Amino acid sequence: MINVIMHGCNGHMGRVVTELIEKDEKVQIVAGIDAYTGVTNTYPVFPSIKDCTVQADVIIDFAVAAAVPDLLEYAVATNTPLVLCTTGLTAEQLDMVNDAAKKVAILKSANMSLGINTLMKLLRMATEVLADRGFDIEIVERHHNQKVDAPSGTALALADCINQVLNNEYDYTYDRSTIREKRKKKEIGISAVRGGTIVGDHEVIFAGTDEVIEIKHTAYSKAIFAKGAIDAAKFLVDKAPGIYNMADVVE
Repeated sequence: MINVIMHGCNGHMGRVVTELIEKDEKVQIVAGIDAYTGVTNTYPVFPSIKDCTVQADVIIDFAVAAAVPDLLEYAVATNTPLVLCTTGLTAEQLDMVNDAAKKVAILKSANMSLGINTLMKLLRMATEVLADRGFDIEIVERHHNQKVDAPSGTALALADCINQVLNNEYDYTYDRSTIREKRKKKEIGISAVRGGTIVGDHEVIFAGTDEVIEIKHTAYSKAIFAKGAIDAAKFLVDKAPGIYNMADVVE
């Protein structure tokens, strides 16, 4: 049985992770961390990671960026692997993550979905075959009308994944409304759609002469990110210090 500390246990994603782990015979939550106390849990909850007195095999984090420094300090001090799902980290905090990873295993990914990370694997294969054969590459992402950033971090991660295969020689084009010229060969177009309650939809188009290949991923709920985090926790236990990502989990 893998023992987990759920950091941010009373937030939306923390509740989803808790519910999924309750049905998983290989994992159990032995402690939670959250300043909010208006939720009943089957495990002890501490207001801060610094107050936690329960040992575990791995930490799953879905909290806030402000809590990350203390979280990293705890992970290093107790040698507890960390699945870091909190986003919006500053450059200074990212440096702290890299420093901590020299002493303890940390898994950090732009998207925790197993499907998205499998998609990235497929995109690398497709890019190797199609890019040099004249196929243009476009990414279309769709999200709910409450999302404030565009394009999505996942869309950019998909573009980066493709561009790595292309030796980072391609530029990203986000808007063609002010450009009166033909599409450049070495560019990746990225378009954002916002509407309704769309959880997340990412489509990558390889458009060639007389044929088009489309690879698409659709998220129907945020539970996919919780499932990915749990799989990541299972993967990370007993791993050597270093930075890992979901690509390591799906390989």
